[in-house]
Amino acid sequence: MFEFQSMPGHLIRRAHQVSSAIFAEAMADQAIDLTPFQFAALAAVQAHPGIDQATVARQAACDKATMGGVINRLVEKGLLRREQSKTDRRARVLELTQEGAAILDRTRSVVVEIQKRLTDGLSPQERETLVNLLQRIALDRDTD
Repeated sequence: MFEFQSMPGHLIRRAHQVSSAIFAEAMADQAIDLTPFQFAALAAVQAHPGIDQATVARQAACDKATMGGVINRLVEKGLLRREQSKTDRRARVLELTQEGAAILDRTRSVVVEIQKRLTDGLSPQERETLVNLLQRIALDRDTD
């Protein structure tokens, strides 16, 4: 018998589904209209004001086209401001708006709670091991 339910790929996919559902539920409970990718984009811009869209996409492990749509929605929501780079006319640089900074600050505690919910039932050592293993799987394979 083919035991797919014990395969790492299947379990990672299921864990992602659980994580996405918990994120959506927590954001809805707080009346915050953000997706995980939108949160990642806002956090990247806050950490690196003036960052370009391509770098935000790399940091969020997302393709440029998808991140372009995410950025468009954040600009439409008034959470990001997008301008042409002063040093590279082909690049578009991003800044948080005041509203974007406020939403990100409001969201941060919710995201911390989401992380706790995801690892409920794990000891602190198990949580650390899980994070280390996931980083090895996800981050050590980045080729960008």
